[in-house]
Amino acid sequence: MRGDDLVKRTMTFASDCVRFTETLPDSVLTKHVKGQLIRCSTSVAANYRATRLAQTGAAFIAKMSIVVEESDECEFWLEFLALHDIGKNSERVALLKEAHELTSIFVASRRTAQKNRTNK
Repeated sequence: MRGDDLVKRTMTFASDCVRFTETLPDSVLTKHVKGQLIRCSTSVAANYRATRLAQTGAAFIAKMSIVVEESDECEFWLEFLALHDIGKNSERVALLKEAHELTSIFVASRRTAQKNRTNK
């Protein structure tokens, strides 16, 4: 997958997470989770975009590590909502699948970048 495609994909993911949180019921728990999911999903998009401007391999790897952590955190919050049966199941499952796929892509990308730095 090309970098431009991932920029769009992460932006869509963040937007979809924000829309999903707007459908959640109001409670102390969901207020907390909404904020966390919005924060980490938008961080995935913003930080992935920033990787594209990295001036060194080390900077790319460092920024990609943030993206990996944030996308994994999205998985956590979506799994947490599933554990408590909060939110529309079909939407939650689709977002969880996308979060997992993005995490896998970013882990592989970081691994490749690390390997390329080592082989120089």
